[in-house]
Order: sequence, then structure tokens, then C-alpha cells
Amino acid sequence: MAELKEAGGAILGMSPDGKATEYTGIVNDPEMDGLSLYEKKALLVNRELDSHGMGKYQWYIFFLCGMGYMIDLLYAQAFGLVVPALQQELGFSTEDSGDIFSSFSAGLCAGAFVWGVLVDIIGRQYAFNLTVLITSVFGLCLGAPSNYNGILALTAFVGFGVGGNIPIDTTICLEFLPQNRRFLLALLSIFQPIGVVVCSGIAYGFVPKYACGVGGLGADGELLTACSKVAAGEPCCDKASNMGWRYLLFTLGAICLCVFFLRFIVFRFQESPKYLLCRGKDEKAVKVLHHIANFNGRESSITMAVFDALTSEDSSVGSGDTGKPILGAGSQQVNRSFGEKVKTELVRYKMLFATSTMTRLTILIWITYMFDYWGFSIAGGFLPQILLKKGREIQVSTATTYRNYVIIYICGIPGVLAGALMYGVPLIGRQWGMVVSSALMGVSLFLFSAINTQASNIGVNIMEYFFQSMFNAILYGWTPEAYPAPIRGTACGVASFWGRLFSIVSPLIAAHLLAKSTNGPLYLAGSGVFVCTVCIALMPRKYMGSKSF
Repeated sequence: MAELKEAGGAILGMSPDGKATEYTGIVNDPEMDGLSLYEKKALLVNRELDSHGMGKYQWYIFFLCGMGYMIDLLYAQAFGLVVPALQQELGFSTEDSGDIFSSFSAGLCAGAFVWGVLVDIIGRQYAFNLTVLITSVFGLCLGAPSNYNGILALTAFVGFGVGGNIPIDTTICLEFLPQNRRFLLALLSIFQPIGVVVCSGIAYGFVPKYACGVGGLGADGELLTACSKVAAGEPCCDKASNMGWRYLLFTLGAICLCVFFLRFIVFRFQESPKYLLCRGKDEKAVKVLHHIANFNGRESSITMAVFDALTSEDSSVGSGDTGKPILGAGSQQVNRSFGEKVKTELVRYKMLFATSTMTRLTILIWITYMFDYWGFSIAGGFLPQILLKKGREIQVSTATTYRNYVIIYICGIPGVLAGALMYGVPLIGRQWGMVVSSALMGVSLFLFSAINTQASNIGVNIMEYFFQSMFNAILYGWTPEAYPAPIRGTACGVASFWGRLFSIVSPLIAAHLLAKSTNGPLYLAGSGVFVCTVCIALMPRKYMGSKSF
């Protein structure tokens, strides 16, 4: 042997012509015992990425995925902030105010399912860019309509683009991070309160300043109503005097377009090596690993010969004519017949229910997402309205209320940091961090129903958003860790789909409750969050922080 070269922790002999001739270091690696062929190859990819550490490529991925998180909350927050101005101008009833949240949630629901499934079929690369492009195009149009139905239709399309962001971005980020930096998955959620603060800050600058009258009030101090609701010639709230909410939505669309430009033009994202491996595209996976290494100023030790050695050694692959739906079988997998490829797809979906423990995990995750989205979609959509109504009762101006939104939502940032910190705290970790934060989020929603002073309103809302941010940071970061790459996007997308589905229904119920009682939505949201607490406590602990493939 002319030299020895290390490949993902295994030593290979190298012949004078540079070709690997011995692979006993890989084949006999004790860490590979009991692993499937795909998992063996994924383990080598993990070791390769671990050897890079947090290189420049990984940081680019982290921040670009974080912008997807930011967009998700930009719009979730925006609709809660513009509903009062929309209602004042367009004249729809309080009961109908929940329609915009349900329209957005319907789009989110479709987007989460479609993009979650597609990301495991067409790949991470296309989904990564298309979701933001769709959001930006429809987002720029959102401020144009002058009727509620047109706004609802565009809102659904914006939701379809936004809906894929979290399941896609967490999947992508996990598959490029070193194993010892997975706490950064929870830290991705720091971009959500940043998005809320950015949205609230823009709204603070536009909505009160460009509202009907002064802060929505006429010269006599009474709230101006829609022109369709008053006689001709009477003072009313028309489009020309109520442009603030439109300026806000145009600005958010422009922000999304900038994110697309950064993702598609400035930084060219490479397909995930683990996705390529599970699709049998070993050669492309090797090229991506070498590209990442070069980007980080390093050399990659993974070659096609390394993967070929594993494929040849693995007896489960057979001769290629057995019809066994084996993932990660390289060219043998690519060259299978259509029927055999269909079997491979079915094997992927069965992973969600492969064992009784995995079935329990999947079902509990689905229920958790259902009631998490139930709770925070009501909180995001109705807490601003409730805070505004309570503020008017105690003579707090509209401008001051919008300033208070910024104060409240900036406290989500330390909430996310606390969630990321839980990854490294012994005996607490991901599971009990979620249990405690969801329970305290529920408590804060019930507390808000019992108080009404400016200081207490701000304080309790800060508490609610802190623990909401902490809980979601851990939940969104941990979910992709629990599943292998072949089914990861689908698992995250379907979980998000169930959550989005429940977030369609909850605003409709909350809007009817709000028409009868200011505190009704708070009880509805708080009770849903406590369901999450119970589900998280029942999760199988073996999936909390285990090695990801």
C-alpha cells in the first residue's frame, strides 16, 4: 500500500494508482452492526460532516433555513395585526374575522402535506426554493384587492408557499449539521420571534399612521366604519385613508422576494447527500460531499469506492433481481423496474409505523402538533385583537398597543435560546423541556383572562410568548431527529399537516367565542396546549436525541 487514508473514521489501504483495495475498516466496523445498507452509508456521511464541524457551508444553510422560519411567522403575525384595519374598511362581521386565519391555515395545511411529501420525492433542492418563490409572488399581490374574498383567496396561496417552510427547513438543516451541533435545530426557531418583531415593527410604523382618521377614530372620537355600512356623504373608512395594512403586506412580500434571491442566486444550495443515498444516487452524493468540503476549505475522504464496497458487502441487496425494496443500494436501486420502485416507496411510508414504539411515537407527535397549532394559531390570531380591545377599555392608544406588541414578541428570542439550552441539560433535555414550557404556556393563557391593566397585560403576554417560543423551538427541532432521512420530510410534513388542519378549525370557533366573550378564545387555546403537555410526557424516551440517519 502506498498510503493510508481515513474515510469517515475507517482506514482504507490505497494502492499506488490511488484506488482503494481494502475495506476491512468499513466492513468490520462494529458501529455498523445491525444497520441497514442505507444506514451504513448515512453513518459515513455523518462522520464526514462531523469531521468538517460547523463550516462556512453549514452556517449558510443555517441562516437561509432560518429565514424560512422567519417568513412563517411574518405572515402568521401579520394577519393578526391587520384584521382590525381590514374589518374597519371592508365591514365584515367579527364572526367573519376568523375566515382570514382559516384561509391562511388551509393554505398552510395543503402546503405542509404537499411539500412535506414532495421533499422526499423530488428532493430538498427544488422544494427549498419553490416554497419561497410562491410566497413572494402571492405575498406581493396580497395588498391589492379591495374586497374580503379576494384577500382570502390570495391568503390561501401565500399559506401554500409558507406551509412547506418548517418541515423542509428543519429536514435540510439536520442533514448538513454535525451531530454535536443539533441544538442549532432548536435555535432555528429564533428566527420566528425575529419575524414577529420585524412584522410588528413594520406594522407599528405603517398601520396606526396610515389608518382611517387618527388611530382608526373619527373627529368625534368614534370608531369610523366601512363606507358600505353608512349613508353616502357620511364620514367613513375608505381605501385611500387606510393604506397602512397594505403597505405592511407589500413590504412582507418584498422581504420574501429578497429571501428567494439569496437562496437561488447568491447561494446555490446542493442536494442533500442522504436524500441522494436513499434514492440510490451514490455518485451524486459523493460529488456533493466534495463540493461541501471544498466550500469549507477542506478535503473529502468519501469516494465511490467506499460506497461500492458497502453495497457489494451487504447481503440484503442480493444480485439485483430479487425485487427486495432495499434503500441505498446505489445503481442497483436506480435500475430497478417501476414495480420494484413502487415497493421501495411503500417501504419508506411503512417506516412511520415500523414497530409498536414507532407507531406510538408517530401518533403522539401528530396529536401534539394538532393541539400545538390549535393553541398558538388562536394566540397569534386573537391575542393582538384581545390586547387591543382590553387596551381600549383602559384608554390605551392604538399606537401604544402596537408598540406593546413589539415589546411582547421580542421576548420570544430568549424563549428560543432557553429551548436550545435544554438540549444539553441532563435529566431535562428535549422531553421535559417541552413538558414544562407547554404547561406554562397554557397557564399564561388562563392568567390573561383574569387581568386587565397595561402592565399585567404586557407581562402575561410576555410569559405566554416566551414559553410558546421555547416549546415550539424544541418541538420543531426534535421532530426531524426522530425519523431517518428517507421518510424525514414526509414525517415532518404530515405532522405539520395535522397541525395546520386543526388551525383551520380553531380560529372559526375562536371568532364566534370572541363575539360573545373577550376571554373565550383564551380558554380555548389554553385547554388545547395542555393536551400537548400530556402527549409529550407520554413520548418514548429512546427517540429523544438519538443518532440521526
